[in-house]
Amino acid sequence: MRFMMIVKGTTDSEAGTPPSPELVEAMRKYNEELVKAGVLLAADGLQPTSTGVRISYPEAGGKPTVVDGPFTEAKEIIAGYTLIEVKSREEAIEWALRMPDPHGLGQGEIELRQVFEHHEITSDPEELAQEALLRKQLEERKTL
Repeated sequence: MRFMMIVKGTTDSEAGTPPSPELVEAMRKYNEELVKAGVLLAADGLQPTSTGVRISYPEAGGKPTVVDGPFTEAKEIIAGYTLIEVKSREEAIEWALRMPDPHGLGQGEIELRQVFEHHEITSDPEELAQEALLRKQLEERKTL
């Protein structure tokens, strides 16, 4: 089971304020624990929305709309993520609870969401085979 720990943005993350050295060290140690446990798939911080673009589809079948950042709804902004693969929802929650306060200022908020597996979206054998092939190609690229 894959889960994404979504780190919510704050006014500081949107301002591009770098984390304190103490927080960087705490996150490094946390990520090392995830690696040692064999559950870490990816972990990254995101640049502020001022460098981003939002693409929306206002009409079914219509052209997409592109809007440059920054975006104002801080509650909906993502500052970073950690993607893990674990055996259960409970294990994912345990790992999320061990993450240091992502902003180090008592403003941190983490949203934990399970990732859909392809077999949960379709039962079409051809689609599943194509997805498996794409994942295999992706893994092969990582070793190059």
